[in-house]
Amino acid sequence: MSSRPLEGFVVGITADRRAAEQAEMLTRRGARVVHGPTVRVLPLGPEDGLRAATQSLLEHPPDVVLASTGLGVRTWVAAAASWGLEGRLLQSLGSARLLARGPKAAGAFVTAGLEVAWQAPSERFSDLIDHLLATEVAGIRVAVQLDGGLAPDPARQLRAAGYEVVEVPVYRWTLPEDEHRVRRLVEQASAGHLDAVTFTSAPAVTNLLTLAESWGAAAELRRAFEERVRAVCVGPVCREVALKAGFRGAIAPDRARLGSMLATLTSALAGERRDYSIAGHRVAVQGSRLVINGKAASMTNREREVLEVLVGRAGAVVTKRHLLIEVWGTAQADPHALEVAVARLRRRLGPAAAGLQTVIRRGYRLDAAAS
Repeated sequence: MSSRPLEGFVVGITADRRAAEQAEMLTRRGARVVHGPTVRVLPLGPEDGLRAATQSLLEHPPDVVLASTGLGVRTWVAAAASWGLEGRLLQSLGSARLLARGPKAAGAFVTAGLEVAWQAPSERFSDLIDHLLATEVAGIRVAVQLDGGLAPDPARQLRAAGYEVVEVPVYRWTLPEDEHRVRRLVEQASAGHLDAVTFTSAPAVTNLLTLAESWGAAAELRRAFEERVRAVCVGPVCREVALKAGFRGAIAPDRARLGSMLATLTSALAGERRDYSIAGHRVAVQGSRLVINGKAASMTNREREVLEVLVGRAGAVVTKRHLLIEVWGTAQADPHALEVAVARLRRRLGPAAAGLQTVIRRGYRLDAAAS
């Protein structure tokens, strides 16, 4: 595979945390990035119940601790350190049986010098609950580190089963402060100008849809994800949320890792490269990138869309009206804009331009065959 396998593709990023790292990894692969963070992570302070929960666990240590996220564990320990309670908290946690939802939460415990008793192989919080119910008797004291979007259902479920539960709220996921970048991402995705959008958390999916609905753009956004834009999720749980949101065709790696998600995205988009013979010349199309006999050229969004329509009906005459509807969304669009796009596309095609023929008073025909 090329060292820049995503050249010609445009990828939207919805993450807040580690967005710069993700953008750098995508850029190194050749992608152009549009960043529209749909979620904001707010650490919770003493007034939000974290210190009270911590103090309760220091006075009456838990028998079991369920950890949802690595960020949550690290933030909790850091908050305790700022209160001068880190040593006491680690001692309290060290006396408990520690259960982690995934490797990040487990790794945060290990970094703090604690031993993890069990890690959910599926990285689902529900599996932590099931494991606890199957291995621990009712009546014991259980601390539940909530993630920023986790509903209180686990705590209710455990209390209903007879456990004494202490909820530990460490941070909260909210809508972003700056919605302008998200709106730009939604507009570009809805117009088909993005090839993929990445999601590194379930709230990133739900917040994107919430904002799109507030702007009356949810239907168009779902249609874009169904027809053209790839929804690429960090893991199976996030993917399930995307599918329920109507983002059909959402994909994800088996394990929730940033690197694995980007590898999945790269494989999916690189697989969309198409090779053609146009007027006897070798032409490769990869996103907005053309390679004609080994020489690369870039297309604008309009040029790319015109080419896609013509390639889809290669050998047939495509009327100007049809192209205006497919590319501009209305037959009332300015025909001159189409003529300009076709002229520019011919320049991009170079020696293969002879394959893009004008059929007088009818439209255009592309002499192309898959190779």
